[in-house]
Amino acid sequence: MDSHHPHDSHTHVRPWRMIERRKSRQIRVGKVAVGGDAPISVQSMTNTLTADAEATLAQIRALEEAGADIVRVSCPDVESTQALKAIVRGAEVPIVADIHFHYKRAIEAAEAGAACLRINPGNIGSKDRVKEVVQAAKDYGCSMRIGVNAGSLEKDLMEKYGEPCPEAMVESALYHANILREHDFHEFKISVKASDVFLTVAAYQQLAEAIDCPLHIGVTEAGPLRTGTIKSAIGLGNLLWAGIGDTLRVSLAADPVEEIKVGFDLLKSLGLRHRGVNIIACPSCARQGFNVIDTVAKLEERLAHIAKPMSLSIIGCVVNGPGEALYTDIGFTGGGAGAGMVYMGGKPDHKLSNDQMIDHIVELVEAHAEKL
Repeated sequence: MDSHHPHDSHTHVRPWRMIERRKSRQIRVGKVAVGGDAPISVQSMTNTLTADAEATLAQIRALEEAGADIVRVSCPDVESTQALKAIVRGAEVPIVADIHFHYKRAIEAAEAGAACLRINPGNIGSKDRVKEVVQAAKDYGCSMRIGVNAGSLEKDLMEKYGEPCPEAMVESALYHANILREHDFHEFKISVKASDVFLTVAAYQQLAEAIDCPLHIGVTEAGPLRTGTIKSAIGLGNLLWAGIGDTLRVSLAADPVEEIKVGFDLLKSLGLRHRGVNIIACPSCARQGFNVIDTVAKLEERLAHIAKPMSLSIIGCVVNGPGEALYTDIGFTGGGAGAGMVYMGGKPDHKLSNDQMIDHIVELVEAHAEKL
């Protein structure tokens, strides 16, 4: 699925493209390696009722199709953990069980085959309860995620610091990491999420220095599709650019499939992972030789099924078109008299009339993807 983009080769020539990832130890979430030199994995979470295994699996399939590496499901009650067995069996990707308040749900989820147990320390309770959850994870070969959230920090930390702050979040995370280590459990990752971008980034920066386990990054409760994407791009973009983050979730009040798309777009824009067709397009202006915006929208929809990494430039006129086409696998540049030029591998290849371009470009992309 992943390969190097032409822009990203020769980083010794272009050191400004180099991202040096933080060195973390590697763990496994089912079949997916997280941390170390493993690709940064993209996660989402179902929003169906987990007790409805059929609806949950349908959503998991849509997420898998969009490229999800890992999917999390909430397990708030016994009906959910009972349905988990069928969900785990029917899913291609590893399933993370999200546990809040009821530690017994974590034990049931481990028995049901969850690949990872996500616990929020502020909500789970006493050391003894955490100990029982650790034992279940050991018994059933689960990894764990310590999920610290600014909105649910432990009471004593809130009293100590007065408000959620990076130090409080990191203290919570390290306290619970030490409990896991005391029980000789090391297959864990940590997240320290907040809805505030500054708080999120500062907490992860401190945590990255303090511990070597993999980090799951995200801006929690980021908001609706557009504003949530922007917040996540700022927060996660900062962290990823600094080499921090081994697995990520973009939290959006939108269809979970959008979270996966945004996650991959984020990684693609930083050259950290490549999946599907990366469309480079101009914003369009009066010089355009065809309707760029309409064309790009149609191509994005028609090419959504392509998972192989490749690049396509769709540029309205010859000002930047030939230059962009130099660095893309396939390019189309608008010209005059209702036609434009198709570029293959950076070179002008053949003329194409505007009214045939969408079908023709889709065919070219599909043929190129077959060869990869």
